[in-house]
Amino acid sequence: MDIRSLSAAQAYASARPATQADPATETASQGLRNTFRDFAATLQHSEDTAKAAMIGQADPHALVQALAQSELAVETAVTVRNKVVEAYQEILRMPV
Repeated sequence: MDIRSLSAAQAYASARPATQADPATETASQGLRNTFRDFAATLQHSEDTAKAAMIGQADPHALVQALAQSELAVETAVTVRNKVVEAYQEILRMPV
């Protein structure tokens, strides 16, 4: 028996089906949860930096940078929301 065909058979047997999730990756719910936590942390950091700038404990550059990050995060969230709403409306228009 050829050793190459034996190793190919073993590799085929150990391969997972394409429909099975990779156990090394995170699930969709974990990914969404982490995304929401990052979004909330970005907004909280910007708010804390703005408060510190109002009382003179943060430099204006840090304030501008924090505000730019929060603006980008909010624009991204709004864009994702709009895409989800569009997809939902498209599903509603499908004939049953």
